[in-house]
Amino acid sequence: MSAARAVLARELALALRSGGGAGLGLAFFLTAVLLVPFGSGPEPERLATVAVGTLWVAALLASLLSLDRLFQADAEDGTLDQLALAPLPLEALVALKATGHWLTTGLPLVIAAPILGVTLSLAPASMPWLVASLALGTPALSFLGAVGAAITVGVRRGGLLLSILVLPLYVPTLIFGARAATAASTGADPLPALVLTGGLTLFVLAGAPFAAAAALRVNLR
Repeated sequence: MSAARAVLARELALALRSGGGAGLGLAFFLTAVLLVPFGSGPEPERLATVAVGTLWVAALLASLLSLDRLFQADAEDGTLDQLALAPLPLEALVALKATGHWLTTGLPLVIAAPILGVTLSLAPASMPWLVASLALGTPALSFLGAVGAAITVGVRRGGLLLSILVLPLYVPTLIFGARAATAASTGADPLPALVLTGGLTLFVLAGAPFAAAAALRVNLR
């Protein structure tokens, strides 16, 4: 348990330091959402129709920005080899790194979403469902991203390849997460879509550490 806490604390410290990438995702999220009224027009009715989709797509893209740092820096300086030899299982290491990524990237997006929802004239009935869907869905983005980062850890400048690998895997979470908030604004029942979002996340949390650990073992040979 102390080893797990030490690894998680290290990930948080690396992400929060200058240039660690913790604020990059949030800055992109804020910028992307605030630019939408300039492109689509300031009319509240028009903004309300695209609010949920805009917030979810912006959150998805923001989560991609720091994924290439998840394993690459440790692989380049040899830290990843040392961590792989530590008593902590590689699957647990992946889970801790993905958790650190979500705490420093996904969680700030969830917190900022209601404020930006007001900016985009999101219907009040959709607001709690949007926050709930992001809170349930964004962990899946971090853990799926960890799989892509593990696959591309040996590739120099593999950010583009990482995005190509991970984006298709994000689509189900995007669909059901956005559907939950959209359904609330139209008077439909948002609970089924929210339950599916949570189910997808649980499936990803269970399987992604093993897939990413297997990819790391291949790359570390």
